[in-house]
Amino acid sequence: MTESVDTLLEARHISKTFSDLPALVDVTFRLGTNEIVGLLGDNGAGKSTFVKIVSGHYQPDPGGELFWKGQKLEHWSVAQARALGIEAVYQERALSEQQSLWRNIFMGREISNRAGLLDIPRMKRETQELMRTMGFTSLAVTPDSTVATFSGGERQGVAITRSLHFRADLIILDEPTMGLSLSETRKVLDFVANIKKEGRAALFIDHNIFHVFSSVDRLVIFDRGRVAGQFKKGEITLDDLLERLQHVASTGVL
Repeated sequence: MTESVDTLLEARHISKTFSDLPALVDVTFRLGTNEIVGLLGDNGAGKSTFVKIVSGHYQPDPGGELFWKGQKLEHWSVAQARALGIEAVYQERALSEQQSLWRNIFMGREISNRAGLLDIPRMKRETQELMRTMGFTSLAVTPDSTVATFSGGERQGVAITRSLHFRADLIILDEPTMGLSLSETRKVLDFVANIKKEGRAALFIDHNIFHVFSSVDRLVIFDRGRVAGQFKKGEITLDDLLERLQHVASTGVL
């Protein structure tokens, strides 16, 4: 079955069980091609399990289906997800802190010249352009800067920038502001805004509802492994959202 290409990702009846304990139960979900969706819910609600299925780390239980740009996905894996344009940015950031910025951007995807040698000047030039595009304005940050000298927000920006450079259509952000200061968090939220400007899509998980609400087009609430509700941002106020989340947490009903 083929859907409109306006739907980037679709999940149908996704369940996942670990040792007879259900982590996801019959989740159906849709993401548009240029849509930022926030996933909300308490710890254990199923958010991280869902995005790990989307990114290929977990296989859904039999009966669940995933579609990418209308095509059903088979034999799902991390490698296949990356090949199609799905990249995950986790709170651990997965950067090599003792390496330079340009090496982190191109790690595992280095550019070679006609002689088969690393084209270091080109990788540095492209890194410089990426930095400008993504809002790295400090003159102290150059392609040769060591990532260990960056703030937490800047490191998240490097991970997001790398995903955009390698043409990810969907970027998964799993707790990207955890442990960051207010100023660093602001940088990360600016990078999320750039994902939208670049015409890409994102799934944004964060325990700070204020960060999610300010950055997304739509909100999906998970509870006890199920989708408990979803709203376009214009359909609900922040106060109402907080009240509903508290109600779901205590009753399991939206």
